[in-house]
Amino acid sequence: MDKKISSSHQATQGAQAAKPAKDSKPPLKPTAKAAKPSLKPLKPAASHKKPPAAVPALAPTGNALDTQFLESLLGYNARRAALAIIDIFLKRMAPYDLRPVDFSVLSVIARNPGATSRQLCAALNILPPNFVNLLAALEKRKLVERKPHPQDKRAAALHLSSQGSTLMQGAELTVRDLEREGAARLTQAEHATLIRLLQKVYLP
Repeated sequence: MDKKISSSHQATQGAQAAKPAKDSKPPLKPTAKAAKPSLKPLKPAASHKKPPAAVPALAPTGNALDTQFLESLLGYNARRAALAIIDIFLKRMAPYDLRPVDFSVLSVIARNPGATSRQLCAALNILPPNFVNLLAALEKRKLVERKPHPQDKRAAALHLSSQGSTLMQGAELTVRDLEREGAARLTQAEHATLIRLLQKVYLP
């Protein structure tokens, strides 16, 4: 009898041990394995850099540079010739205190007494706003006088004053001399031809 009770008691304890505890947590599922790093070699990124540009040849170390293209241009040659003459002009006109544009305006007025500002602007290709300041400066020096126009009451007739006439007599003689100096390497025929050809470029 005691053996049966002991056997029954042991069976009951075994059944209780087989039941899981209420507070125990279920076992964690194994996490996914981390991906193994690829052992394949990485391809180098494609280069987008442009090949270096060809380095231009250096200019010669001497003083002679290649200006053949410029020397084939009319504008370049005309400008260089004008600069050569104007350089002499500025030095010789310093005693008269005349710029090239001042000399041009006074010369046209001297040969066209009574000309209007509009006529002078058209003849010398001067913008009217610029001519207003230029004329005011010549009047301030008492080289030019305004007189009523005989036909157009809205316009003023421009004349050289006696002081302006005296100044221009000496200035024009000086310009004649410096022109001969500037064109000393030209014959008279070449000088006349050069002026005629240049006028064909800018005169209508």
